[in-house]
Amino acid sequence: QLQLVESGGGLVQPGGSLRLSCAASGLTLRYYAVGWFRQAPGKEREGVSCISSSGASTNYADSVKGRFTISRDNAKNTVYLQMNSLKPEDTAVYYCGAQYYYSEELNPGEYDYWGQGTQVTVFS
Repeated sequence: QLQLVESGGGLVQPGGSLRLSCAASGLTLRYYAVGWFRQAPGKEREGVSCISSSGASTNYADSVKGRFTISRDNAKNTVYLQMNSLKPEDTAVYYCGAQYYYSEELNPGEYDYWGQGTQVTVFS
């Protein structure tokens, strides 16, 4: 069973940066595509970014393109989300998910494994 743990969330002012980590245990993450999703209070979970198992393919939601960067270190069994130029509307709980087959569609229903989430709050 693949287990995922997110970390790196926190409080930051607009324009600031955070780097989220998604660490895997139980199974090796190198065989799985990974996605980052977020959910704000009262809203549905939305896709932020995803990366293929090799890291060769990535995709981003329009709302974060040019500001967020997804990457992975398979030797460390970890996927990262570098978030720059943060805005108040980025405030949400951020989750990472994993699925065996890569898809550019940021559809949370396609993901089989999930972490518990990490809170990101951007305040002015």
